[in-house]
Amino acid sequence: MVVGIIGLGLIGGSMAIDLRRRKFADRIVGTDLDNVNAAAALKIGLVDELVPEDECVAKSDIIIVAVPVSAAVKVVCRTLDRFQDEGWTDKVVMDVCSTKEQIAKATMYHACRKQYVATHPMAGTEYSGPWAAMPNLFDSKVCIIADQEESSPKAVEEVVKLYDALNMRIGYMSVSSHDVHTAYVSHLSHVVSFALANTVLDKEKDEKHIFDLASSGFSSTARLAKSNADMWTPIFIQNKENIVRVTDAFIQKVQEFRDAIDAMDETAIRSLIDEANRIKRIIK
Repeated sequence: MVVGIIGLGLIGGSMAIDLRRRKFADRIVGTDLDNVNAAAALKIGLVDELVPEDECVAKSDIIIVAVPVSAAVKVVCRTLDRFQDEGWTDKVVMDVCSTKEQIAKATMYHACRKQYVATHPMAGTEYSGPWAAMPNLFDSKVCIIADQEESSPKAVEEVVKLYDALNMRIGYMSVSSHDVHTAYVSHLSHVVSFALANTVLDKEKDEKHIFDLASSGFSSTARLAKSNADMWTPIFIQNKENIVRVTDAFIQKVQEFRDAIDAMDETAIRSLIDEANRIKRIIK
């Protein structure tokens, strides 16, 4: 099995590590528009060979598109165009993006749509680039396959085998449901973390105080604020409607806390905290 990876950052690089060491991939070829990232991926052994995108598609049985969502739409469509032009019917292309609706619309009527599988491995860190790639990143995490009925059973089967090699649990959702749920459990947390970091940086001008006084609570909450703007800006734009709606709901909850604290209403504060504590039953 030859795996091609377009985009050699955290996700693509971490996939490469485990797909190789768990014997799913016999060979891994890759490409990245950033020459520094590409050279680093080759030097640290994430890929066996660096090739242009066209050659990556030609040489690979499965092509993983692991670039920001704004670029992924074009890359997936280009790849399917190449499948059609060359008459390749056994190859599969998959993406790993955290928004799905725009890619779904762009590929809906493509002649080779059945060879594309929309996936979202729910794993990651706040770091980016090939240097951030690590083994075991995906172990025991969930991967969503979206609109699986639009893909051929054979393509889905190949992709499930790939995620099995990464020790991921598979879930299935429609594209629209996926984008709503990720707005709640992933995208909102990044908005909150970015806003929290900006608030602290704006109000606390002495960076030494931030460093000295930042507790583990602040550090863990603000951790996501270190995430890369190149990745998250297009996510926010592509999932705009869901994120705006979710952010409005969050602002309402913040306002409830603010009003209870301002009124020194101990009963209301306790009630809000007790309500939030229910999350302990879900997240261990």
